[in-house]
Amino acid sequence: MPELPEVEVSRMGIAPHLEGQQIAQAVVRDKRLRWPIPDAVVNFAGAFIKQVERRAKYLILHTDKGYLILHLGMSGKLRVVPSESLVVKHDHFDLQLTNGQCLRFNDPRRFGCVLMSATHPGVDHPLLRDLGPEPLTESFTADYLHRQSRGKQQSIKTFIMDNHVVVGVGNIYANESLFKAGIHPKRAAGKVSLARYQKLVPIIKEILTAAIAQGGTTLQDFTQADGSPGYFKQHLNVYGRGGKQCMVCKSLLKEIRLGQRSTVYCTTCQR
Repeated sequence: MPELPEVEVSRMGIAPHLEGQQIAQAVVRDKRLRWPIPDAVVNFAGAFIKQVERRAKYLILHTDKGYLILHLGMSGKLRVVPSESLVVKHDHFDLQLTNGQCLRFNDPRRFGCVLMSATHPGVDHPLLRDLGPEPLTESFTADYLHRQSRGKQQSIKTFIMDNHVVVGVGNIYANESLFKAGIHPKRAAGKVSLARYQKLVPIIKEILTAAIAQGGTTLQDFTQADGSPGYFKQHLNVYGRGGKQCMVCKSLLKEIRLGQRSTVYCTTCQR
């Protein structure tokens, strides 16, 4: 599933090709995504795209006729290709531009979405209005996380993965951040000290920033019909390495399930 860095790289990849352009038409080939694509999406014809924004794992296209909300779901991909380029299986939606290019949404599993809003969805849309702060902004601090965690018995891992607490710390990045911070993933969030949050928060920011920077090397894929935009290789210390040696102490990494998600940690390095 695409996580925040993949979605941010998707934004970086498509924004230069969309911002300032005029929409010629919206083409819906199959409206059956996670929620049906609204019929009224065709009314964006003639609109100018002013900005491509990311909020959590949603992409928001600002236009002078309202807002389009895109989510990649589990398997969605976005590309900018010529409008007349060959349509392949699972190409469910095109946003065709007057310059002959189009934003094409391909989603084999159909868990993504294309929605619309008359007002900025971050304010009153039910999918976005209750989200926590962005992890790479100044509002996400150790003091904030410590304050939110008081009295919480849930594990620190599920706590930092809760989008109502902070958005975008997906499973990969929660595993990696807790390893680097030396915090056991099962430790109760309310038992983590301010000092440890002061160590954890910069690490979360560092790991997400590094992932986005690594993904920046794939930006050309967004205009290549045979590319795989938004997905990129990363250096991982623990995620996907259960049963292998810890890269720091050489102990065997342990893999468990927390919140129904794979959790890998070092019993020596993380307390």
